[in-house]
Amino acid sequence: MAGLRERKKEQTKRRITAVALQLFAERGFDAVTVSEIAEAAEVAKATLFTYFPSKESLALQGVGQENLAEIVTRRPAGHSPLQALQAHYEAFADGHMAAMDRGEVLAQMRVIFDSPALSGTANALLYQQRRALADVLAEEYGKTAAALVAAQIAATVLTLRESFFRLLAGGTSPQQAARALVKDTELAFALLEHGVHHLKGQ
Repeated sequence: MAGLRERKKEQTKRRITAVALQLFAERGFDAVTVSEIAEAAEVAKATLFTYFPSKESLALQGVGQENLAEIVTRRPAGHSPLQALQAHYEAFADGHMAAMDRGEVLAQMRVIFDSPALSGTANALLYQQRRALADVLAEEYGKTAAALVAAQIAATVLTLRESFFRLLAGGTSPQQAARALVKDTELAFALLEHGVHHLKGQ
């Protein structure tokens, strides 16, 4: 029964997400109310808020929510921070990204880019994520170097995801785009680890 309840909860959450993104894409984020989303998804407004604390959280699912600091803190013995993060992103690409709904992903990106408020909130979430990562890396590299390393990692990950979204927008399937993302992630972290000298051997 517990498994059935969890599946139903996940189905409800996905239905709310799909309906919200469709409405946002059609009318714009600011023009859509939470009540309209709940009605279209055939759930009570209170039910919607049990899954999403705000309208913004509906549009910004996944943005800046990975706990990179915790990934570094809980990395296996003998693994560097970069190795831990690389393993995380490769697994994330091969699993979560490959299973994404192409239409929903592209709709979410358009909704965020078309809303200055959402874009600002997304940037703030990514900044908080980067600062938390820098705080953890400071134990490894020192405060100044950690801030620079965290900024490089953040820029690299953002570039990787932009490449992934461009592939999707160009008609590539999520599975094919995810396979390309895994390869690009491997190259990206090799560059972070070894610098541009790594390219000379390729």
